[in-house]
Amino acid sequence: MLLEKALEGAKSQGARTKLIHLYDLNYKGCISCFACKTKGGKSYGKCAVTDDLTPIFRQIEGADTLIFGSPIYLGNVTGEMHSFLERLVFQYLTYTDPPDSLFERRIKTGFIYTMGVTEEFMNQLGYSQFMNMISMFLTRTFGYSESLCCFDTLQFKDYSKYVAPRFDPVSKAKRRKEVFPHDCQKALEMGQRLAKG
Repeated sequence: MLLEKALEGAKSQGARTKLIHLYDLNYKGCISCFACKTKGGKSYGKCAVTDDLTPIFRQIEGADTLIFGSPIYLGNVTGEMHSFLERLVFQYLTYTDPPDSLFERRIKTGFIYTMGVTEEFMNQLGYSQFMNMISMFLTRTFGYSESLCCFDTLQFKDYSKYVAPRFDPVSKAKRRKEVFPHDCQKALEMGQRLAKG
């Protein structure tokens, strides 16, 4: 829903958008073949693995903005998102000093994170460390990155059907009603910002 709001914001600025669900694709993470780093190689600066990400990477080469979204599972982005980022980012990063990017242009990126924990608990667990790392790699690769975190999300429509006594379904529903619309507005504004210029 938040990614859809971000795309709505981008469309309001005249952008053409496309939503891609990683779970619909068949791919794996980086296999460390280093074909993208081989001097004079036919895959220098490009991922040599051929799978469902291959046409996605070609589309990204023509994009002006990328907006990613992932729930937090076990303190990090989903496995699919992590594997996607490995493949996307590594092909463009150089082993130079200082590190550089082979992506041919500078574009804007954004990342929307959702999680069932509160902001306070997120800070206690140190989630910002991996989020900052993702932001650093996206900035290094593409030129710019910003993030949006949405906390204490509603996981179930009916909590009585699940074994989840640590959560208060009344407060979760209240937050969904009162706070989530603001998160949606922030996502819309992110899309508008990233699509400008």
